[in-house]
Amino acid sequence: MNIEDFIPQGEQKMRIVQELVPGKQVTLAHVIASPDPIIYRKLGLDPKLDYNRAAIGILSLSPAEISVIAADIAMKKANIDMGFIDRFSGTLLFTGKVAEVENAIIEINLYLKEKLGFTICEVTRT
Repeated sequence: MNIEDFIPQGEQKMRIVQELVPGKQVTLAHVIASPDPIIYRKLGLDPKLDYNRAAIGILSLSPAEISVIAADIAMKKANIDMGFIDRFSGTLLFTGKVAEVENAIIEINLYLKEKLGFTICEVTRT
């Protein structure tokens, strides 16, 4: 048997073409305040260097390449340390004091929304 045996006589076959068309959006903007040191280690960050900073910021961006611009904005607008930039997945991680991490995320969202027309998600915090 093959697939044609399951298609009723006289019906045309439907051909489906799928392609990925990323939108211009921030899908995650989160502050992890006072994270446990194990979270730093699991993220590949050094808790000896970063733990005294008190917060981790994480963003998920689309298209993925915008993570490079977001990282630049974060570094220029807030006193944070960059932990990870992935221009292929659109993930951005950075550490700093809670207020600085929140400020960096707000500045990123503001720029992307006002200058580049991005759809922005709510900033969350745990």
